Amino acid sequence: MGAPGPPDGGWGWAVVAGAFVQSALVFGVIRSLGVFVAAFAGAFGAPAGGVSWVASLGIAVLQLGGPLGSTLSTCFGTRPVVMAGGFLSGLGLFLGAFATRLAHLYLSVGLLAGLGWALVFTPSLAAVGRYFTSRRALATGLAVSGASVASFALGPLAQLLMEAYGWRGALLLLAAISLNLVATGALLRPLVLPGEAATPRGPRCRPAPPRLLRHGPFVRYVLAFVLVDAGYYVPYVHAVGRARELGCDEYRAALVTSAAAAADGGGRVFAGWLAARPGARLLRHLFAWAFLTGLALLLLPLGTSYAGLLALALGYGFCAGAVVPLQFSAVAEIVGAGRLLHAIGLMQMFESLGSLLGAPLAGWLRDLMGNYTVSFIAAGAFLVAGSLLLLTLPGFFGTSPGSGGKEESHDPAAPTPGGPEAAAGPPVPGGPGVI
Repeated sequence: MGAPGPPDGGWGWAVVAGAFVQSALVFGVIRSLGVFVAAFAGAFGAPAGGVSWVASLGIAVLQLGGPLGSTLSTCFGTRPVVMAGGFLSGLGLFLGAFATRLAHLYLSVGLLAGLGWALVFTPSLAAVGRYFTSRRALATGLAVSGASVASFALGPLAQLLMEAYGWRGALLLLAAISLNLVATGALLRPLVLPGEAATPRGPRCRPAPPRLLRHGPFVRYVLAFVLVDAGYYVPYVHAVGRARELGCDEYRAALVTSAAAAADGGGRVFAGWLAARPGARLLRHLFAWAFLTGLALLLLPLGTSYAGLLALALGYGFCAGAVVPLQFSAVAEIVGAGRLLHAIGLMQMFESLGSLLGAPLAGWLRDLMGNYTVSFIAAGAFLVAGSLLLLTLPGFFGTSPGSGGKEESHDPAAPTPGGPEAAAGPPVPGGPGVI
């Protein structure tokens, strides 16, 4: 017998709290790895480019492993999968502290910890989406804001730990901190939605992704964010270089990215709150913020003074942060809440193409042209193109509000509620489970 619908609150706020900590510990640790670059390079006699692949591998595995996290959560439940992912991330960092060559860090921090992060992030974010309807955008915004908070906490903390205990001791302590992901995973209590049987019948590991890949609106939505991601990370990677072009010292150059990260956190919460208001149209909000992000990026070359660049970076960070919660919240409107887990996993997998190629392309353009002007213009063009693709989605120009309510799949072949494929979403035992 089906259970009541999402509580839109209640225990859902505990799930949000758990996802906030998970987002903070996953992306906070990833961003703090930049502190270790010089230490790794000195310890293993490797160039900075080779050392940077430690973090890059972790990010790639995090995104490419999205479908794996979805499938395992469908088979075994979200709670045990996220707790296992928390253990693997801590284990990867722990083993990295005993590395005797750079390849060991690729395997431990890059692959093993990256796999753990994949098993944590996608399922926990989908869990938030299942517990909320009208407040989904706000809840998602609060959950993913943990990444911005951690940017200020874990980066400086990692630096202090490394100065006190060396890079090996710092990795051991980061491993201990990461093991808190196991505890927060326990907060992801199972939730049964209408149309889902409390005791699944038949195979519980039924793969849903192939059907999603024939879902036209979902494919266009994913393509839009492949384009968005091709430009999205460029300022975070190259803003320091742009500031140095303007003659800024290292401290002031680093302050540009810190300011963008601070504004990013504010944008995530504000956009989630705004989209949760009565009558809000989620897809329209998402389009507006994505377009403004692209426009802010196109304007970055106009920051020819430090003050101008800092102001533009603040604007970019706020708009870019606003995109994140709406991107994940809107997936439920495209495919329906029952397939949210698989949809987020697939979306992250394909997004990795844009996020991995965007920053290197910007760097190549900078080397070719001699400055970052064309790099930022190209990145902004990718974002604008992705935002315009959102205009083609069903319901964008409709009249009924999209955020709050109707959990509808726009796939003509979508399964009916309670049908055999309704259980293809996150199963009951674990509850369901960028940037």
